[in-house]
Amino acid sequence: MLKQDIAAALEVAFSQYGFAEPSVAKLQKLSGVSLRTLYKYYPSKQAMIIAALEYRHTRYLHFLLENSPKPGVDAVLHMFDQLKLWMQEFAPNGCLSINALSAFPEDEAISNAVQNHKNEVRQLLGKQSLNTTMASALFLLHEGVSSAWPVMGDEAVITAKQSILQLI
Repeated sequence: MLKQDIAAALEVAFSQYGFAEPSVAKLQKLSGVSLRTLYKYYPSKQAMIIAALEYRHTRYLHFLLENSPKPGVDAVLHMFDQLKLWMQEFAPNGCLSINALSAFPEDEAISNAVQNHKNEVRQLLGKQSLNTTMASALFLLHEGVSSAWPVMGDEAVITAKQSILQLI
């Protein structure tokens, strides 16, 4: 459980401070554990970033499906409503995964963590829509909302939902 608690604290730290600014000493302090304990579970800053991304990934997928209607159009629209809530509460500066990729474009392990996350979100959208051929189009709308949120806010979600209704 301690390992997961540390990953949760790292997720919050990277979300609030970005990836470049917090030193390992600051991450240790924000995690509430000793430096030795932090390094025991996550022996490098890269490992800390990946742990935060993987923790967030799990939390995000559960959040998208929270109180979801049965699969179909309503389930997809619900996911976009959940995306709006997520952006408001947890990601006002955009997608943490994309921010990590931007901060470390040459890091293969971070890139793989982001790719896995994005692929699972795309698959979930296809599954919830009951039309796997729509997965990529729905994913592009999802990513568009995430990217446009800091500039457009609610309008990004409203427009995406209108597009979904035209697509399906």
